[in-house]
Amino acid sequence: MTNLREVRLRMRAIQQTLQVTKAMNLVSTAKLRKGRRALEDIKPYFDRIQKTVFDVISSVGEIESDFSRKKNPFQEYRTAIIVISSDKGLAGSYNANIFRQVNELCDKVKNPELITIGNMASRHFTNTPLPILEDFPFCTQVPTLEYAEEISSYVLSQFLWGAYDELHIVYTHMFSSVKIAPVELQLIPLDKDKIQSRIMGLGNIKRVDLEFEFLPSAREVFDALVPHLFKGMLYCCMVEAFASEQNARMTAMSESSKSAEDMLASLRIHYNRARQAGITNEITEIVSGSAALSQ
Repeated sequence: MTNLREVRLRMRAIQQTLQVTKAMNLVSTAKLRKGRRALEDIKPYFDRIQKTVFDVISSVGEIESDFSRKKNPFQEYRTAIIVISSDKGLAGSYNANIFRQVNELCDKVKNPELITIGNMASRHFTNTPLPILEDFPFCTQVPTLEYAEEISSYVLSQFLWGAYDELHIVYTHMFSSVKIAPVELQLIPLDKDKIQSRIMGLGNIKRVDLEFEFLPSAREVFDALVPHLFKGMLYCCMVEAFASEQNARMTAMSESSKSAEDMLASLRIHYNRARQAGITNEITEIVSGSAALSQ
């Protein structure tokens, strides 16, 4: 009886866990649908932003601007990395893959400093030697352009103030509904060759150099354009990271539900066998007692 009671308790606990995983799977599915819809709406804008950046840089070439300033040889070169993670766990290896990508990037750059978006990244890197300049929570719903503008204003102000000389971003790119992977982009300084390679990686043909006429001047247009471009690129990365997070959580909850169902099936077999053995034992005792009384 004790064995049967333990099995029943285990089955009840697994059934409760199964209800939670199925509910989280449904919630993640609904959020993923919203995220993919927002991603499809913003994707053309994201692609166009990169093409516009390339066109401006290829046309202007070397330009004296606050966003393309030369490094002061008397100061130490520093690199900032924006890390976009999730606020919650239960998303499989989603956050672990991001942390691995950030560690690999930190080994390549000079004096890395982090700007974390998402509590999971803040908690992880707080226990590492890497300094954190600022941490922001990540959205539980589809990110908004206003929130991206708030973060981009802080990041650009720190760059103009001289807190760092190079800026990267690490987020999860959604290649398809079954494939997501962390990627890294260099945002500042703007590099023509890297932007060209990203444009070609999107499935587009090679971008040719074009010439434009800027009014009132190339520098004023460039200084006014870069903050909008940076805000747009950050917003697109946040939306794509949100969709990737929901996709990873939906997959993780689906696998957890399947494992729980397999465990329940195994426990039911064990429970039925133990119960049948108990019934057989009781019948045997009754028959034996009846035979003894008849004698």
